[in-house]
Amino acid sequence: MNNQEPIIEMDKQARIWASACHLSALIGLLGIPFGHIAGPLIIWLLKRNIYPFVKEQGIEALNFQLSMTLYALFAALFIHIRIGMFLLFIIAFINAICIIFASLRSYQGGSFSYPFKIRFIKS
Repeated sequence: MNNQEPIIEMDKQARIWASACHLSALIGLLGIPFGHIAGPLIIWLLKRNIYPFVKEQGIEALNFQLSMTLYALFAALFIHIRIGMFLLFIIAFINAICIIFASLRSYQGGSFSYPFKIRFIKS
């Protein structure tokens, strides 16, 4: 029985780190410039070689946050015609909801694939 405990613990650790990788994107809401990218990037770089699940979910999180940044920059171009702020609000809302769903799903051990992402980083 002692031989199985480290495997279960490692699986739990992988799920926790994968979930943290998604949740760390919320750092951007604290006003830290590019915190939404730095959070997942740091966890992914530290844990990708230890846990394959973190590697997979980290790439998902990074691709999604890079995509959201690109969409936000595009929406910012339209601020002068008053639709840009609405678009930025929608992008931020979608980003937050997807982060929450992804972190919950990965904590349960399931893979999450973000919608609207562009594959900048491939596994």
